[in-house]
Amino acid sequence: MQDKNKIIVAMADAKQLAQKISFAERSFAFEEFGNYVFVGIRRAGKSYLMYQRMHELIVQGHSWDEILYVNFEDERLSEMMVEDLNTLLELHYELYNCEPILFLDEIQNIPGWEKFARRMADSKRRVYITGSNAKMLSGDVATTLGGRFLIKDVYPYSFEEFLQANNIRANQLNALSTMQKGELLNHFGEYFYFGGFPESLLMVNKRDYLTGLFQKIYLGDICGRYGITNNYSLRIMIKKIAESVKQPISYNRIANILANIGIKIGVSTVINYVKYAEESWLLLRLQNYAAKIAEKESNPKYYFTDNGLLNIFLADGETSLLENLVADVLLRKYGREDAVFFYHDTIEVDFYIPKPNRALQVCYSLADEETKKREIKALKKLSARFDCKDLCIVTYNEETTITDGETQIRVIPAWKFVLEELR
Repeated sequence: MQDKNKIIVAMADAKQLAQKISFAERSFAFEEFGNYVFVGIRRAGKSYLMYQRMHELIVQGHSWDEILYVNFEDERLSEMMVEDLNTLLELHYELYNCEPILFLDEIQNIPGWEKFARRMADSKRRVYITGSNAKMLSGDVATTLGGRFLIKDVYPYSFEEFLQANNIRANQLNALSTMQKGELLNHFGEYFYFGGFPESLLMVNKRDYLTGLFQKIYLGDICGRYGITNNYSLRIMIKKIAESVKQPISYNRIANILANIGIKIGVSTVINYVKYAEESWLLLRLQNYAAKIAEKESNPKYYFTDNGLLNIFLADGETSLLENLVADVLLRKYGREDAVFFYHDTIEVDFYIPKPNRALQVCYSLADEETKKREIKALKKLSARFDCKDLCIVTYNEETTITDGETQIRVIPAWKFVLEELR
């Protein structure tokens, strides 16, 4: 049983933090009477969305007395069990004598939290929940919550949010002055290499911050949660996947790569390790649209949720970072499940989105004529196969329109692509 005095102090401290904290407002429209579960990679900004919502409610006429905010990563609440969650309500009524709006941060630390959350929703209370691990997205949780919550994926900053956090507005992309474009491109370079984790904007040594964040994800969210004792093999596996971004990679190949450097683990262990990395939101998976079911599952591509995390494993990895960035944008826009694919079947196309029938290639530069011809040829063949008219090549900084017969292909620089796609 958790000590009530500790709970009271933890609640008071959390609310005081929420009242005073500064944050960059994100473009998220809350349903007035919606209950939310925010899920995503560690440090993506889920708690800050909660702070944003609290301040919105205050502006709408609610008082801070109505806000019940608890962060379950507070070490003072380490003894808390699911049966203690109702104590939060009791203490709130004692202190404020009013119905609370619940903000429950990192609630996955309390086993069995789902039943409490469902009871709160059934009793018509307004509830906002965050969580970082896989269980927050599992089918079991979705079933337990019974449609009473809106489950929302939270990623690190988009490039537009990154610019806004740096007090820069990029409204009319085709009417930027030379100075404005130069400033925007300077920030894009930072975003390209170091990603969009909100806290990293405040860091001078961003690489050290990202390395520390990765340590927390792989040692805490993966090794700690799943009881992995051979964490060295997991780290090397993740490094090898990072070095293989852009290419399909099978579980057998990963096992063989590790064996070649003296790390012998079975294919079934590799499958589990990759699954854990996905569930902790470190890795994102794309399947081959043209493949049969077995190959879809066994030979996917893997990308990282944020360019900054990928970049800590790479040297001179600009082409990998560019494709990873495009993958992140498309998965944010269309969803992580059965929406975005790559296409390998006599032709190779980096991204294919069946609905709305789009195809994209990623090429750092089209200056080489042979490279340009190869990219155009692949898109034309896919277009003929699926009558796909929305064709695009994303480069680092080149922009034009290619007309080849009846085929038109837009060539767009990455900075413009990432801004346009998520608006």
